Amino acid sequence: MGQLRKTVHEKLDPNERSDLIGRGLDLFLIALIAINVAAVILETVDSIETRFRTAFWVIEVVSVAVFSVEYAARVWASPEDPEFRDRKHPRLAYMTSPLAIIDLVAILPFYLGFLVDMDLRFLRVLRLLRILKLTRYSPAMSMLLDVFREEANAFFAGFFILIVLLVLAASGAYLAEHQVQPEKFGSIPEAMWWAMATLTTVGYGDVVPITAAGQIFGSLVGVVGIGMAALPAGILASGLADLLRRRRAALTKQLRIALEDGVIDADEEQELEAMRRELGLSKRIAEEIRADVQKTRSDNLVGQCPHCGRNLN
Repeated sequence: MGQLRKTVHEKLDPNERSDLIGRGLDLFLIALIAINVAAVILETVDSIETRFRTAFWVIEVVSVAVFSVEYAARVWASPEDPEFRDRKHPRLAYMTSPLAIIDLVAILPFYLGFLVDMDLRFLRVLRLLRILKLTRYSPAMSMLLDVFREEANAFFAGFFILIVLLVLAASGAYLAEHQVQPEKFGSIPEAMWWAMATLTTVGYGDVVPITAAGQIFGSLVGVVGIGMAALPAGILASGLADLLRRRRAALTKQLRIALEDGVIDADEEQELEAMRRELGLSKRIAEEIRADVQKTRSDNLVGQCPHCGRNLN
């Protein structure tokens, strides 16, 4: 049973294997997700939905069956995952992880349609969340989620500053404009629409200040909004650069360990390739890191005895 569970985990986890069965399973699931998203989009066209209603229903039933089996298999095999195997309740820990929640959300709308009387159009749109399942097969998306997780405090701090500025901007616009434009700035909540459009630099133009004080205040809010738009972008760019640097450093360290005896054997090569995929680094970057490590090692060996390693100088 333990060996079967390990095999299931290796076939389902993109970071754990490189065999044809695992790759084929990945391609099948990716294609099924793409078909689901296309079907949900096309269902919103009445003429297409009427003509292919049966086909859409078959796609939905087959997809939910496959995704349900996949979810159950991942939960069952989760004790083999290094991230959860040391937890007190590994399956529960896996079920509360972001990727497992995405998998659950992908199948939940289908079952909710039988259990709860809800608007089917709402459930149809909710099924579009299945596109998030592609995160598991995209190193770039996984890296982005890791950055959001690591920089959560910084993002929450930026969001808190935005809320404070939103309230202040709406209050100032209300004081300057509510007498001349009561239908647009009649209250602070109504003025928040203009404040949000200005702070986010969207500027729809449907609500604008017309008094001199309002226009001056609006200009200041617009300038502050440019800085607020750059704040999360800076946090994200800094987080991505730092994460990529740490992942490169981890692969560099592993390469140096593998080259301690001067040769990288087949097992070490396989471990390095698995680590490269897990870290989400491209083959080009991995080759550049390997070339740098080998060059550094060659430079360090210059002037040393090839037999005992003693410095000949």
